[in-house]
Amino acid sequence: MRAAIATSDYHVMGETFVNRHIAHLFGGDTVIVAGRFNGDDPYQKPLFVRRRRLGVAGLAALPVMAARNRILHATSRLPYGADRRALAEFLRAERVEVILAEFGTQALALAPLANDLQIPIFSYFRGTDASKQLRLARIRRAYRLMMPRLAGIVSVSRFLLDNLAAAGVTHPNAHVIPSGVDVRRFRPGDKAPGSCLAVGRFVEKKAPLTTLRSFVEATRDRPAARLDFVGDGPLLEPARALAADLGAADRVRFHGAQPHAFVRDRLETTQFFLQHSVTAADGNTEGLPTAIQEAMAAGCITVSTRHAGIPEAIDEGETGFLVDERDAAGFTRAVDAAMSVSDAPAMAARARAVAEARFDNDRLLARLETVIRDTLAAR
Repeated sequence: MRAAIATSDYHVMGETFVNRHIAHLFGGDTVIVAGRFNGDDPYQKPLFVRRRRLGVAGLAALPVMAARNRILHATSRLPYGADRRALAEFLRAERVEVILAEFGTQALALAPLANDLQIPIFSYFRGTDASKQLRLARIRRAYRLMMPRLAGIVSVSRFLLDNLAAAGVTHPNAHVIPSGVDVRRFRPGDKAPGSCLAVGRFVEKKAPLTTLRSFVEATRDRPAARLDFVGDGPLLEPARALAADLGAADRVRFHGAQPHAFVRDRLETTQFFLQHSVTAADGNTEGLPTAIQEAMAAGCITVSTRHAGIPEAIDEGETGFLVDERDAAGFTRAVDAAMSVSDAPAMAARARAVAEARFDNDRLLARLETVIRDTLAAR
């Protein structure tokens, strides 16, 4: 079955879930519809870029089309004019049989055209699109109008489906399918005692300063403990400064943004994975962090928060430890508890077993394909 993968930006190295669909959905029989193209094209698939420079006719029609689309669809994101005709021709020429829109906001842009072309379209909700975006009344209305146009929706966590439902956004064909992890590539190795890792953007939602403070406080009597941060963002320099202020610069390393293989290698030898995820002031949340799924597959004991879909992954006291969001003192105690576990290898083995059972992305990809095929067969 030939599928079009619709995403906002192509190619983004960190969007492993999108990239896996491009590479492997329905045996890799895919094409790409992207909002923007950054010039990196590792998959060499047929590509259509939606946000092209408008010609004279397009600019002239913009006010009218934007107003029309806001009235009919509660969004002005829809392609129109020559761009719409070009996208329709691309989908026809490539014999696309189904569209998978990665993120609800991408589905908004494509659902009406997909309906006109009689191409079934599904939307995958992953985090911001079902949290921060829902604070906007126009997005809530647009999602409600969009739902009947979709063949089905998928979410990485039950938490996000509940978020959508609370905003009056539901679909009768809704499924929870986490992004998953390649459990054959992410495997436990020889763990360095006291080693900790945090992976992700240095932004409010990840609370890296809380993670850093808790690590330092929990390991004052553990001088051999080490924390590695992977990622960049606006809070990176404040985190460096805080590590120095806390006298921990020699025990905390900041690697900046790194390729996925670097993270995999670090996880293999890391004993504890730390992620203090919180709901940002603008309402932005996680879905179910891929990094936590990868850490579990690598046999890391995770210390995190009761945030979004994270409790759907971590069994408290069995595979890791959870505290409430922004409970810095509790997070410190949880890091200490993780490092004091009497049988850490057994907990690490349980984390690995859960990852194999719940987050094997081969199985999850097959489940997604089954949902799509069964839906289309029923239609």
